[in-house]
Amino acid sequence: MLNDTYCMAQPARAAIDGLAGPALLEFGAGWCGHCRATEAPLAAALAQYPGVAHIRVEDGPGRALGRSFRVKLWPTLIFLKDGREVARLVRPLDSADISRAFALIAA
Repeated sequence: MLNDTYCMAQPARAAIDGLAGPALLEFGAGWCGHCRATEAPLAAALAQYPGVAHIRVEDGPGRALGRSFRVKLWPTLIFLKDGREVARLVRPLDSADISRAFALIAA
């Protein structure tokens, strides 16, 4: 299920690296037009993968977690399996592209 709120309190990188199973780490901001444009295709793709955790983190200057993943543009979707990055999409608008990335971690 799509998490509709960006979390201001960022998890520690060690917590992300220690995740078990599939997870989507999304970096963005609530006021970002590109982020809002991605919401519908992301929700459509995420609905096909209910077992994938969705962690939505508000990013910005000085935010350590985003910098540790070298995030430069929003939204950046990082697809993780057992805490390791398997795929990354930047500013995706096509639910098929997002679904293909989910399939890599949900298999």
